[in-house]
Amino acid sequence: MSSETTRKPPSPPQAAEDVAGQMAEVEAAVGAPVAGPAPARRNGWVTGALTVAAVVLVGLNLRAGIASAAPLYHDLETLLGYGTLVASLLPTIPVLCFAFAGAGTAWLVKHTGLERAIGIALLLLTLGLAVRAFESTWLLLAGTVLGMSGLAICNVTMPSFIREHHASRSAAMTATYTVTMSVGATSAAALSVPIAGVLGSPTLGLAAWAIPAALALLVFLPLAIRGSRASGPAGPHVSPWPMLATRKGLLFTSVFAVQSLLVYTLLSWLPHILISRGSNAATAGFMLGLVQAVSIPTVLLLLWMASKPRLLRPAFILTCGCAVAGFTSLLLLPVAFSVIPAVLTGLGLGIFPLLMLMISRSGESAAETTALSTLAQSVGYLVAAAGPFGLGLLQGVLGSWTVPLVILVGVALVQFVLGYRLGGIGRKKVVPAEVQA
Repeated sequence: MSSETTRKPPSPPQAAEDVAGQMAEVEAAVGAPVAGPAPARRNGWVTGALTVAAVVLVGLNLRAGIASAAPLYHDLETLLGYGTLVASLLPTIPVLCFAFAGAGTAWLVKHTGLERAIGIALLLLTLGLAVRAFESTWLLLAGTVLGMSGLAICNVTMPSFIREHHASRSAAMTATYTVTMSVGATSAAALSVPIAGVLGSPTLGLAAWAIPAALALLVFLPLAIRGSRASGPAGPHVSPWPMLATRKGLLFTSVFAVQSLLVYTLLSWLPHILISRGSNAATAGFMLGLVQAVSIPTVLLLLWMASKPRLLRPAFILTCGCAVAGFTSLLLLPVAFSVIPAVLTGLGLGIFPLLMLMISRSGESAAETTALSTLAQSVGYLVAAAGPFGLGLLQGVLGSWTVPLVILVGVALVQFVLGYRLGGIGRKKVVPAEVQA
């Protein structure tokens, strides 16, 4: 993938650069306040190589800890004998960690610096995943909290890291980061069951993903040791909470909450749904991997569409329509045709980068954009936690996924309506604070 930065007509990688460059400003300000674009650092070739390897390895790990667990939940429940409450809590923990990551990450970066914060996050991720090797429900829960907290910190800080170290080739590095994130999730979902079979235990299969996390930590260690403790100035502050009373703030937060609920419910429970209908665990894990694999080219296509104002609303219609069709087919089609909902829901995952692009384009200042991002993510993830937890409990009570899937179809329809309206206001170059949604 070329690292050239010459100006060309919009293409999928450039669209990815636009999103990640602007999204980095949003997320970096949430995790580590930065006033304006950060200059590229003067790195030697060794440090430069380490920063490239860090982007690749952290990207590979960023979703693997979540995707590797879902295909093993059924076997873990059988082995450890925990009930519906714990079964519903496990897939909810990552979403809750994301919801509370902003404030904690800001404090950590302020006191340690960006690289050291990422190093600490990778240490937490490695330890958390490794702890889950033991056949204990409490250690499974504790390890999940510890590991997902580390993952949440990485989720907030890595866009800042790319901007700090690869400003001159952000297109290539952003595309690399996005693709490796999906590759890691695809591999983890497809391979966790076979690995558990080879190791003879689902807990060991779960803990095996501490190895790539440890490799990322090992590569990142020199950067963390040499990293500066200094953090940028906080800059102007805009409180996010009053924005919830505006139509713009309410619309963005609603879309973020709905899409997060759908995505994390799917990632958490798709293998369990398929297994309950007669699929084997390996096939169910493969289908979850297929969902992630389909999302890779989909994201690039949708971001290219979003770079053209007239195609932004069609991009929302496409991805939201695929989500409705995907959850509907998951409800109605036999398990033998599970590849169809896997492909369709994979196409439906494209709404997330579209939403982040919309957030990055909104607001009359960087501070207002940051406030909108903080509002949408903090409130959105808290609401989204009701999906994996509540629908898991409902399935446990009813003994069937039919009613939860009907609810998910309804939520997908709500997302379609909200996405259509959001795509409409996105055609404006500047979205005023009191936009009529």
